[in-house]
Amino acid sequence: MLFTPISFKQLTLKNRVVMPPMCMYSAADDGMVTDWHVTHYTTRAVGQVGLIIVEATGVEPRGRISNKDLGIWDDKHVAGLKSIVDHVHAQGGKIGIQLAHAGRKSEAVGSTPVAPSAIAFNEEYRLPMALTIGEIQEIIQKFVQGAKRAVAAGFDTIELHAAHGYLINEFLSPLTNLRDDEYGGNLVNRVRFLQEVLIAVKQVLPKEMPIIVRVSADDYHEDGNTPEIVAEMLNLVKQYGIDVINVSSGAVIPVMPRAYPGYQVAMALTIKEKTQLPVLAGGLITEPAQAMQLVKAGIDLVYTGRELLRNPFWPLQAAHVLQQEVEWPVQYLRGKW
Repeated sequence: MLFTPISFKQLTLKNRVVMPPMCMYSAADDGMVTDWHVTHYTTRAVGQVGLIIVEATGVEPRGRISNKDLGIWDDKHVAGLKSIVDHVHAQGGKIGIQLAHAGRKSEAVGSTPVAPSAIAFNEEYRLPMALTIGEIQEIIQKFVQGAKRAVAAGFDTIELHAAHGYLINEFLSPLTNLRDDEYGGNLVNRVRFLQEVLIAVKQVLPKEMPIIVRVSADDYHEDGNTPEIVAEMLNLVKQYGIDVINVSSGAVIPVMPRAYPGYQVAMALTIKEKTQLPVLAGGLITEPAQAMQLVKAGIDLVYTGRELLRNPFWPLQAAHVLQQEVEWPVQYLRGKW
């Protein structure tokens, strides 16, 4: 089942293994792709990962987590991103990109971080500037322009980063959104920013291109979001173009969850049940049998991040362990037996 193809709109994946977005902090200061990125992502395509999602890519300079993050705020970024896409496609892979804005957690030098409310992540982070309604609309257009460039670069899908305490997540969580206007307060208002980004981005994407939204399903705080609350917000906006929910958790406040293999799976299954949307889930998954169990439990796609950093050919190894027949790169066939 882990190696059964699956389709979302016109995107068909050869298997259910996903490399989630993981920052490499290897871009030039101007957000440009380097040879490292091309090698890094193409190697996972050779390893037969079903879907590769490029790391958090800033829709504006102050939206980067660091000055070494990839950028997609300028047309000059398209050529380098297209190089990644073309190399991955040449190896038979499928690839998406995570459009991101770090919000109050930006450590990019030379700009002031922004957020729904002027609350710092902790004492080590800078105090962000609370966004005006006009500035919110400007950032929505930054996401739109980033989506246009993603299409120009040839990506198969895009992911909106609404997790891990970054800007969209900051609007979603009552712990970071203390606004008293139409972007704060109740669930309808807190999800409004995500809704408006979805509506605007969908208008510039091909109809056949699926949209993934990554969420933090649990804030790990008694006054924060839970999987049930996140599902309720997603139900308010799923009609505007969500095709898959990438379920993660935490990082909106400095609290460490108790992590163990599959610790986010129950959250993902709750969100799937309540939204009826396909889910991508994981969390410290290292063994093929663990990934197979997730699919059997109802998870549609399984991400394994750290393991794919250690072993870019993990899908081939997993197929061997699970006695599943998959197509090997012809150059590596002698390694099959």
